[in-house]
Order: sequence, then C-alpha cells, then structure tokens
Amino acid sequence: MTRKLLVAADRPGAYSTIGAAVLDAPDDAVISIVAGVYRETIDVADRSVTLRADGSAGGVVIDATTTQSPVLRTKGGRLTLRDITVRAGDAAAVQVDGGTLQAERCTLSAGFGPAVLVTGPAEVSVSHCTVDGGEHGLVLEDCTALIEHTKISDVAGDGVIVRLGATVTIRSSQLTGCGRRGVYAYQYGRPTVEDCEVSGTSETGILIAHDSTAVLRHCLVRDTRGPAVSFGRRCRGEIVSCRWENTAEPALDLAEPELVKVTAAASVESRPVADEPAGTDVESLLAELDAMVGLASVKDEVRSLIDEIQVNEWRRKAGLSVGSLSHHLVFAGAPGTGKTTVARIYGKLLAALGVLPKGQFNEVSRRDLVGQYLGHTAEKTTLLFQGAKGGVLFIDEAYALSRAGAESDSFGQEAIDTLVKLMEDHRDEVAVIVAGYSDEMLDFLAANPGLASRFSKTIEFENYSPDELTLIVDRMITAHEYDLDAQAHPVLVRHFAEVSGAVNFGNARDARRVFDRVRAGPRACWPHWLPVRRWSPVLRNEPTARERPNPTATARTPPSSRWPAVPGRVRRWRTGPGRRGDCRARGRATPSGTDGRTRPSL
Repeated sequence: MTRKLLVAADRPGAYSTIGAAVLDAPDDAVISIVAGVYRETIDVADRSVTLRADGSAGGVVIDATTTQSPVLRTKGGRLTLRDITVRAGDAAAVQVDGGTLQAERCTLSAGFGPAVLVTGPAEVSVSHCTVDGGEHGLVLEDCTALIEHTKISDVAGDGVIVRLGATVTIRSSQLTGCGRRGVYAYQYGRPTVEDCEVSGTSETGILIAHDSTAVLRHCLVRDTRGPAVSFGRRCRGEIVSCRWENTAEPALDLAEPELVKVTAAASVESRPVADEPAGTDVESLLAELDAMVGLASVKDEVRSLIDEIQVNEWRRKAGLSVGSLSHHLVFAGAPGTGKTTVARIYGKLLAALGVLPKGQFNEVSRRDLVGQYLGHTAEKTTLLFQGAKGGVLFIDEAYALSRAGAESDSFGQEAIDTLVKLMEDHRDEVAVIVAGYSDEMLDFLAANPGLASRFSKTIEFENYSPDELTLIVDRMITAHEYDLDAQAHPVLVRHFAEVSGAVNFGNARDARRVFDRVRAGPRACWPHWLPVRRWSPVLRNEPTARERPNPTATARTPPSSRWPAVPGRVRRWRTGPGRRGDCRARGRATPSGTDGRTRPSL
C-alpha cells in the first residue's frame, strides 16, 4: 500500500519541511505538500518518491534562489513532481544523475544554471510544464527523454540541449525567446522534434552538429536572427513538412545535403488568411491521410469538410455570401482506430487552408481540465483553451468529464460548461475535437443542453478488419527493416478474426502488441499461435551475397558462425531439438561463443 505523508509548515502532526518528509518516506511514497513557499534543497537517492501539491489555494513553491546547489537532485531513484514551482539560483532547478524524472504541470526556473540538468543513464518525462529563465532550459545527456506540451522561454542560452548520445523526443511544445538556439544537438545527440514552434532565437532556430542525427516533423521556425534549421558536417536526419518565416538566409543550411532527407519543406511568408493556400501542402496532407490503413468513410468525411472550406473561400472571393462554419468535431469509435492521428492531420489541413493560423495540436484529457478545488476547473480549462488558440484542442476520452462520479461530479460538469461558452466565443480561432467510445459520447453530448450544437459533425471510426490489421503489422515490420514471411499472413488474419470480437479489443494497439511480441525474439515471448521453424517464418532476413556460407563450418555450428555478422540483420536458430538460440541485431558487440568472435547484439 502506498504511504502518504503530509507537509505543512504550521500544521500539527505534519512534516514542517519537504526534506524531513523525504528522509522518512519509504519507496513509492507520495508526499502531499500544502500551499506555501519552502526554502530548502532536497536530495533523493536510490528511492522512488512523488512530490505533489495538495491542491490548496496559493500553490507550492520550492525556492532555493539564494543557494548554489540544485533545488531537487535525484541519483539512481525515481522522482515524480506534480503541480509544483521550483526556483533555483546559480545551479539547476532539477538535477538527475541517473534514474527517472517525471514532471507534470510544473513551473521550473533558474538564475545562472539550467532549469533541468540530466547526466548519466536516465529516463525523463516532462509534460505540460513551463520553463523560464536560466542559462539553458533543459540539458539532456546520455538519457531517453520525452518533452511534450511544454513552453520554454526567456533563457539566456539554448532552449533544449541534446548531447552525448541522448535520445530525446520534443513534441507539441513552444521554444521562444532563447539567447542562442531553440534546440541544439551535438556529440551524437538524437533529437526528434514534432509539431513544435521555435521563435525569437538570437542564433539558429534548430542546430544539429557533431555527428548528431535528427528528425524534424511539422515544425514552424520563425523570427530567428540566424537560419531556421542547420545541419553540420557528418550530421544525418530527415525534415518533413517543416516551415519557416522571417529567418536569416539560407533558412535551411545543410553542410552535407546528401545526408539529410527533406520532404515538403518550404519557406512560408506571412500572408493574410484570405490568400489561397499552397496546393502542395493540402495535397501532401491529404496524401498522408489516404496512406493510412482503412478508414474509408473517415477519409471521405474529412475530404468533404475540406471541400466545403475551399468552396466557401471561392464564394467569398467572388463576392457571394458565405455562411459561418464551425470546425468543432466529434470522433466516435473504439480505441486504436486512428482518431488522434486523423485529428493531427485535420489541424494541419486547417492551417494549410488558412483557416487556423498555426494548426498546432494540443491533446488533453480529464485530468488536464479538472481542478482540485471549486473554481479551479474553470481556470484550468480556460488556460488550456487559450493555449490551443490557432490550432486543435483534442480532448481524448471526453466522456470521462460527464461520467466520473456520476451526478456528484461537479468538477467535470464545470469543465463542460466552461468549454461550451469558449467554443462559441472563439469558434473561428480554435478547432475542438472530442473523442471516445460511440455510446458514451452520446451521454457526453447530453451533459449540457448547448454542447451538441457546438459540433458541426460526428465522424464514426469503425474497427479495422482482420486483413487491415494484418497490413498494419506488415507495415510495422517493414518500417523496422524486417520481412514478413508469406506463410504468416493467414495466421495473422485468423488470429485477428478470433480476437477482434473481444470487448476490450484495441485494434491497431493490439496489432502493435503482436509486432512487439514477435520482435522480442526469445521463444518464450512469442505468441503461441505463430509457427516457429529453423528460420523464423515471421521475421525473415534472407542472406545476401556478402553472407555466403562458410564451407568449413560444421553442421552443429549455429548460423551466426556460418554467416558473417551483418549489422541490422536478425537471425534465430535452433541449437538442437526443442532448443532455441539467441537473437542478434545492430547494437553493441558482445562475445559469441568459444571462438572469441563478436557479433552485434539486440
């Protein structure tokens, strides 16, 4: 059972400081902190602790601006922060020396040091946070990190630094007002930047240097004193549908263009909303929609909406009357049917058509909208709605606002009532898309008399057929550079036909789980219904000319000795009746038997 501790400076029986509670807290303890300012620094080593605000008015502030030590430091443990403000002086606000950090709805700032500093092997998640001030925003090295729905602003140096082999995904975030660069990757950093806006930097918006590899998708870079995007020598990557405006020339600076794949990237000049959108942008987005598996009726619905918008624009230019058009939608259907992906594409289409200025995607759920005390919900909902202006506000599992706590759930009802007014007042500034199960979305729409009328259309997402799910698995296998044996197709179709009728069937999510289990390698992890032969019939890599057999090998020698090791090729073999060998692919070199040779390991 999770231990809960209370911190309140002036409450009898509670801990007076956060540090004292941390010292007494066992693993996985939750420390609830009453609103106030706590002037202290806290170390967490080799333990799992959650620090969260208790929801009382005023907020929780941990202030160490007068010290030269990190405010919060964890080493080898797991530190979770929720709804807390952390202020540092000449050191990091949060420092992670290995372990795990999870920050949600926090405000992090520093004086001279970075807001977040991660060194050593670590896992980091920063969601719906605000980072402002400091020498740098986030400095991430030798770690795996996910930064999403976060705003980084007014830092003296770089917004996000990715270095020393760190693998970082930055998604649906804003980086603005940086003294140097918005995103800076070097020393084999591997950033993926998706649906982000970088603006107001004194140097390059996004700089990739020193043998790093980056993927940039659907980003906007504007108002930078240097180039929008720059890739240095020996840097690789991909740029997909990124835009820039008001940047130095050249906006896209590639030292070795042959190493960087650029798809549908174009400079965007400021233009009135009335201007004709670039046809290539709209067509490329519609092509992306058409490339999705199945969803024929959904694609038709989206195309009809786009056609209606374009017809209205032609009528307006011809001086004819144009009716008001709402862009709010209901996506109804089972999980794993592509609702989130379609919502992202729809937002980008509205931006390409000039209907919305940005088209950014903001995904929220009940916990993001509902507050912790009376009056807090309306404030949170309004704040999130204002942040989504110019783009899409996607509310996943929206029915949870109307069913949690049934009739006594005044918090969820307050969020719905607030949304109803905001959706009408700002109908031309934001597209609200609510998603969930079909039957439960009907109950959600009935929660407020004016709610259903705010949405222009309900789009039903049907379950994937067994053949479509097999195609999804096939695409996953191809994307990860495997081959699907022809004998596996009917097996997969039969499997999906059997399980698709289950109540909790997850459609594409179940397809992903099948692929992950097949790719895992060891026989114990394989689905029992997939056949296994000497060479895997599911993930098969045929030998190439470079992999001719070694004629001196004995019959008992595993295939890894008879075939030279080639990075990226997966081999599985039996070492005898009923026994299975190992699975090796690209990775670090490990010993492989008594001959002292090495081969790449998975």
